[in-house]
This record gives sequence, C-alpha cells and structure tokens, in this order.
Amino acid sequence: MTYRATFALRVVLALALLILAGVSAAFAQSRQGFAALVRDPHPPGEYRIGPEDVLAVSVWKNDAMSRVLPVRPDGMISLPLLDDVKAAGLTPMQLRDVLAQKLAEYVPSPSVSVIVNEVRSFKVSVIGEVVRPARYDLRSRTTLLDVLAMAGGFNQYAARTRIVVLRQDGDKRVRLIFNYNRVVSGDGDEDNLYLQPGDIILVP
Repeated sequence: MTYRATFALRVVLALALLILAGVSAAFAQSRQGFAALVRDPHPPGEYRIGPEDVLAVSVWKNDAMSRVLPVRPDGMISLPLLDDVKAAGLTPMQLRDVLAQKLAEYVPSPSVSVIVNEVRSFKVSVIGEVVRPARYDLRSRTTLLDVLAMAGGFNQYAARTRIVVLRQDGDKRVRLIFNYNRVVSGDGDEDNLYLQPGDIILVP
C-alpha cells in the first residue's frame, strides 16, 4: 500500500471514530435528558390531591366545619367560612396547613386534619395496538409496564419499540419514547417510568 493510500485510510478511520464518538455523546445526552424528564418530582409517599378525589376534612371540636367532600373539577373545595380553597396539586399535609391558616381568622388555634378517603383523580389512558384500550383508574404509583399488563398486552401489530407516553408538563405536552423490548431485556430498567395522572400511552 502506498503512503498516500495509507494516509487516506488513516484519515477515514479518524473521521469514523469522531462520528462514532459524537453519536455516543449525543445518545448519552439524550438518555440523561430522558431520565431527567421522567424522574418523579415527588417522593413515593407524597401524594398530590387531584380533581374528583374525596377528602375527609376534620376540625377538632368543630363538627360544623368537619365534613367529607369531593375536590371539584376546577381543583377547589368549598368549606363554611372559607368559601373556595384550592386543593389540587397539594399534599394532604399542605392542604391541612392552608386550611389551618385560613381558619385562624375565625377559630382560635384550629387543629385540622386532611385525609384522602378515595383516590379518583389518578387516571391514565392506553390507546392503540393493545388488547384492551381504555382509560384506567389507578389507586397508587404504577409503572408503564404495569398499565400495559392491565391493558392485556400487545396485539400482533404493535410496534413495541416505538411506544409513546404523552404527558402534560406545565403549558406544554411532551412525548416520551418507550422501548418495551429494551426494558424487558434488562437493558433499560430505568426507562420503566412511573406514570402520572393524565398520561396517555400510545402503542402504534
């Protein structure tokens, strides 16, 4: 092989290595971005109240203020003296503190407790190439694989490597790509994300 041919071969190999390094870096960055996006912002025990949940609000030694009531679709609850109070998005402890602070204007040193009697706001939808596409009511933290199992698994036409989770993130909707084959093979356990209320799982 001539010197010129050897030099050209080395240049091609060097370019190929640079391209591979760039692709690996981009993939790693993409994986990090995905992990950051799907990371649950709330600890496992920190349940956030949602619309349609049923709450038991108790004010010590005040039966008139104590009652069981649903969270309205607008995320508010109504109590005597306080009118509308925003409950959706708060933990029971946070709502307890809000109610105690507001009641302090009418009741000296109020002692308040808030209990979620029924979880009704945790709904996700599964559509596309599954056996039982439907909207599912969840009662606790649930992974994507769990919900796919609830939907009866895939039919023969499902594209298992291109499943999409549509999730509302503030004012925008994001698309999370889920590779079922990668997860069940053990290479992507961290991708088996916990679902959030309102998630839509699309199986093409």
